[in-house]
Amino acid sequence: MSQESRVNLEVNLNTLAENFMEIRRRVAPCRLMAVLKANAYGLGVLPVAEVVKSAGAYAFGVAEINEALELAPLGLPVQILGNLLPDEIAPAVEYGIVCPLNDLEMARMISAEAVRQNRRVRCAVTVDSGMGRLGMPAENAAEQILAMRTLPNLDIQGIYSHFSSAFWRYDDYSLGQLAAFKVLLSQLAREGMTFSDIHMAASDALNNFPESTHAPFTVARCGINMYGYYDNEVRQSMRLSPVVELKTRLAAVRILAAGSCIGYGRMHRLARPTRVGTIAAGYADGLPLALSNRGYVLVNGELCPVLGRISMDYTTISLENAPEAKPGDEVVCIGRQKDRFIPFEEWAQLKGTHVYDLLCSIGMRVRRRYLGR
Repeated sequence: MSQESRVNLEVNLNTLAENFMEIRRRVAPCRLMAVLKANAYGLGVLPVAEVVKSAGAYAFGVAEINEALELAPLGLPVQILGNLLPDEIAPAVEYGIVCPLNDLEMARMISAEAVRQNRRVRCAVTVDSGMGRLGMPAENAAEQILAMRTLPNLDIQGIYSHFSSAFWRYDDYSLGQLAAFKVLLSQLAREGMTFSDIHMAASDALNNFPESTHAPFTVARCGINMYGYYDNEVRQSMRLSPVVELKTRLAAVRILAAGSCIGYGRMHRLARPTRVGTIAAGYADGLPLALSNRGYVLVNGELCPVLGRISMDYTTISLENAPEAKPGDEVVCIGRQKDRFIPFEEWAQLKGTHVYDLLCSIGMRVRRRYLGR
């Protein structure tokens, strides 16, 4: 038996579909891969995957094997954008996952397993064009990649790379990465090795470096933009709408005397008698500690400031702007209430981070509620 959750992340699936179709129009004729790693950035991978599949996703991109296996039954190609550990190769081959070829040795291991299972496995070559994380450095990758095509049971259909700083506009380093990747593609083409799936652009590059969605590229990746958000410095080139709202309820209302201290560390002391509320959400639910004494929530359509330090399960707010508020009333932490709106970007600015971090920090006890569709 369970009660209604005290904290809800509302995900508007209609808005998600509209965003995805807008991005598809923006990158055409490139096909669009939906990046659904980390439980679709915390929103819930299977409901999100079903929507973007219906909205025309070409493939799903994930970080690791367990994420890939969860999505495999949906019928679209599932590409691991990270790497495979040795004991993960067998299930990846068995379930038809698009395997990353980070280097020649990994390619040999995947090939051997594919031969053992008597299967052909679809693969994509990982190129390090300057991220310094995974893959073969672009400047000397050609020899290894050409050797891969001689390995049995590998269908090497894809090649991809990743920008390190595409969130900065007019970034010369990103342009250098783009050039290095294109040089490698030309080297391979001269040796007769071409690819059907060529991609480098993710959400930031879709906006700041649209040339990374033109030929020779045939696929673009999209993550955070699907949900209506951009990195802090990205040029917002598409009309996208936020798909989530974070809501809780007012747990208690009290009037505290002047001089009363609020929260751990006594970070706030009341200057006068104050009507205060305690809301049923804290940092375990995704409210960043950086909102302590600085953030706001919405109660009855009014901005109510956070008082003191945010706790794991509760947060104290001033109700001076919402004197009629009572326990059980809706509290909007992110989103719209009446004619006021609190965006995730405001939290990101207070914390000195980006929306990716905030979405992925929303706790597991927060219920994901899906609206529309």
